Amino acid sequence: MPFKKLKSIIILLIISLLIIPTFTYAYSSLVIPGGEPLGIALNTKGILVVGEYEVNGKYPARDADIKTGDIIISINNIQTKNINDMVKQISKNDNNTTIEISVLRNNKIFNTKLTLLKDKDNVYKTGLYVKDSITGLGTLTFINPNTNKFGALGHEIIETTTKEKLEIKDGKIFKAEINGIEKSIRGNPGEKTARFYSDIILGNISSNKSSGIYGTYTGNFPEKQALEVALPSEIKLGEASMLTAIEMTNVEAFKLNIIKINANDVNGKNILFEINDNALIEKTGGIVQGMSGSPIIQNNKIIGAVTHVVVDDTYKGYGIFITTMLKESEI
Repeated sequence: MPFKKLKSIIILLIISLLIIPTFTYAYSSLVIPGGEPLGIALNTKGILVVGEYEVNGKYPARDADIKTGDIIISINNIQTKNINDMVKQISKNDNNTTIEISVLRNNKIFNTKLTLLKDKDNVYKTGLYVKDSITGLGTLTFINPNTNKFGALGHEIIETTTKEKLEIKDGKIFKAEINGIEKSIRGNPGEKTARFYSDIILGNISSNKSSGIYGTYTGNFPEKQALEVALPSEIKLGEASMLTAIEMTNVEAFKLNIIKINANDVNGKNILFEINDNALIEKTGGIVQGMSGSPIIQNNKIIGAVTHVVVDDTYKGYGIFITTMLKESEI
């Protein structure tokens, strides 16, 4: 009996050991830092309505209760993925001036009928301004060398007309070269300008989240040493640097000073910093649009990414914790 009891205890211990959870990072503790400019092309989920226009004194979209921000998902019960699909379905309508449209609004679908009207050139018009894609410039933040996943921007992509986060189907990142800088001045942030090489694809975008865009990197990895990821508790006030490109694809480190840390912010403003690099200030006037996603480095660790510029003082900007981006990249 004592032996059997001991045997049972041993078996129970073994089972217990097997089911004890192991606690590991939800993300890699080493990543390749970015700083390279990226061309970004996103495809929307369906056809996004971005406005309306008048046709012969009437507003067809308004009469059909279609509003800016709505997403057209089908016409005459046929799924429409892009504007080409929309044009094809409308052209098939023959002489019928009414089309049935299914629209997604606030995650709910409703059906309506839109009346097509002829303009002065005898062409049928919908009265809708629409788009199915968006293109822009951003900065690569990191690549996870173990999974090939990447993160960029540090904030979501907003559709400029609706001012809402763009709901995407998919997208691409591709090569870009910085060919100019419009300098920032107090009250008016400047921007990077770039030449795009849309045929040199660097990766596929799978999500547009509040903390950035994420996907799979398919290009050649930048020839850089992977850096350790810093936890928010490791970040200190004082000296740090930002990696970004202000000429071609040349990534440089520019000095900055961290002046405040807010661990509780959920809007990408965890790190308040001030540029104190005279070379960068001379060329850019501080933070400019297109720097979003530039990695922030401290003590040879990656701690965050640039997200915002302080409009009234363009030497200052905000950054998001890198751990937030890495967690989001794994979801």
